[in-house]
Amino acid sequence: MLVLDELRYSENHIWVRYEENHTVTLGMTDFAQLQFGKLNYVELPYEGDEIATCDSFASVEYSSLFNDLYAPVCGRVVSINREIIARPVLINYSPYNRGWIIRVKIFSLNDLDLLMSSDDYEEYILNNHLPT
Repeated sequence: MLVLDELRYSENHIWVRYEENHTVTLGMTDFAQLQFGKLNYVELPYEGDEIATCDSFASVEYSSLFNDLYAPVCGRVVSINREIIARPVLINYSPYNRGWIIRVKIFSLNDLDLLMSSDDYEEYILNNHLPT
């Protein structure tokens, strides 16, 4: 399981990378894609849509099951990764690079302070998702 130090993480296994000008990139963590297995389908919001913290902003299909992805920030979608619509497995093979999901212009930088650091996220997974 790969966890990158420069990212922030949500309890719903979404990573956040700050870009510039209040813009962040969101994606599914390596841990989440490992849990789901091979992704068959991705449903994304439209550019211009607003997303709100804890609301579903996208969904993925794996093994004929659907799972919603929940927003860790509030903002307006400025771009979507069209490449993953055609090839959802990019999330499996490259969750932190080519498999990014959306870019969002966030309303408040304070949203980032509510997310976990890489160390906190690793501890969260160990304490909440792995057998003891």
